[in-house]
Amino acid sequence: MSEIGKVLIIVGIFVVVLGFLLILFEKLPLGLGKLPGDITIKKDGFTFYFPLATSLVLSIVLSLLLTLLLNFLKR
Repeated sequence: MSEIGKVLIIVGIFVVVLGFLLILFEKLPLGLGKLPGDITIKKDGFTFYFPLATSLVLSIVLSLLLTLLLNFLKR
């Protein structure tokens, strides 16, 4: 059970740091949110935005980081 607590604390710290970074930077760095696979539909008085490619990239990166973290905590 103590491993789960450690993971939750680390994930919480990561979320807080990410939140502060998003507040500090109005635009996401490295072009995130403006990747070629992101869908944007603009019409009169209506804008629909679905960050498909950005979601996939973030999912892969976060999965790799979590896998590395869990492997590190098992040692």
